[in-house]
Amino acid sequence: MKRTAKSLDEMLGPIPDSLQKETELSFQISDRIYELMQERGLSKKQFADALGKRPCEVTKWLSGQHNFTIATLGVLSSFFGQPIITVG
Repeated sequence: MKRTAKSLDEMLGPIPDSLQKETELSFQISDRIYELMQERGLSKKQFADALGKRPCEVTKWLSGQHNFTIATLGVLSSFFGQPIITVG
């Protein structure tokens, strides 16, 4: 029998290690922000209001798909009074 459909892995090919690491780090950052929000009992709206942002921006941050700048990570670390990420 002739095979006409390729598997998703065959169509996309291997995912580069650098992209896997980037995705993993993005989700770790969003998980950390969510964890800190929960510790403070903040909703997305309350958090956004406190930072002068729109709730949709916070939603994007929590999606794991936002490319954070150092400046934004600094603002978030300052807001929570603890680091969002550590480098060591």
